[in-house]
Amino acid sequence: MIPRRTFVVAAIAGALTASRTEAQPAATTARLGMLMVTSLSNPPPMPELDGFMTELRQLGWSEGQNLTVERRPAGNLDDLPGLAAELVKLNVTVLFTAGPEATRAARGATATIPIVMIASTEPRQLGAAGLARPGGNLTGLTVGQSELVGKRLELLKTAIPRLARVAVLWDVPRPPDDDEILKKMTAVAGTLGLRLHYLQLQGARDFDRAFTAAKQERAGALLLIEGPRAVANRAQVAELALRHRLPMMGAFRQVVEAGGLMSYGPDLRDLFRRAAHYVDKILRGARPSELPIEQPTKFGFAINARTAKALGLTIPPALLQRADEVIE
Repeated sequence: MIPRRTFVVAAIAGALTASRTEAQPAATTARLGMLMVTSLSNPPPMPELDGFMTELRQLGWSEGQNLTVERRPAGNLDDLPGLAAELVKLNVTVLFTAGPEATRAARGATATIPIVMIASTEPRQLGAAGLARPGGNLTGLTVGQSELVGKRLELLKTAIPRLARVAVLWDVPRPPDDDEILKKMTAVAGTLGLRLHYLQLQGARDFDRAFTAAKQERAGALLLIEGPRAVANRAQVAELALRHRLPMMGAFRQVVEAGGLMSYGPDLRDLFRRAAHYVDKILRGARPSELPIEQPTKFGFAINARTAKALGLTIPPALLQRADEVIE
């Protein structure tokens, strides 16, 4: 049975939460650099980012008073290295990166400025020595995709018992090949009797092509392996799923809010709030090499009942009862 709310993974979570009530207003001025992928043509609201800034204020850091924030949104992954170099030239005190490619770009631009990452899948591939003691200038939070992707396939099969083919839309710049996520999916798909067809996303403009290819492969559903592009362009992704009549399962509820069918994964808003505590600790003198990298502590299962109705699907009542959120 899928857990409904909270996993406690790292003991540091309590210490980070405690710092919120103990923090006193900071007297020094700091400069925060923010690097992330977004949809520049039609940026969606980002309440999780608002929560990050709110948490920083509660920890004693107010933009325009004792904190300067340098925001560098990237419309394309190719823009990230240049924007990261720009932030390094500004001599920011700490870099906050959303997504593995933003983190990789920051790591390529500096080996000394502290980096707080969020929503990265495998910290070791980004240069961390380990979770407990990452070493170097990198710390932050992961999303644990490889541990959860099997559960998403199981949920799809439960929602659509006759499901036989699933298109996997891989929103990463490199092919999966020997990726741990691929191994998990292949094993679970075999036990469920599912045939997987992988679609590699090269750029935001490829979404339309990918959904067309999924229908050509006679996929009965689509599993979205989100990267920052899919989250930033979630309205477009959800619209394409409805247009092609493909039930879509993702990791983050933001995609479900936009019109996807289901999601099971970590709470992005919670991850952003927790990232603010890492930034606060570093601004107060902590070394990133000594701050353990955290795995998710909150997970949620969301279903969009409106989308199910539009697709002509009847979600089993037992599955609806297991959901943390049902969007009517």
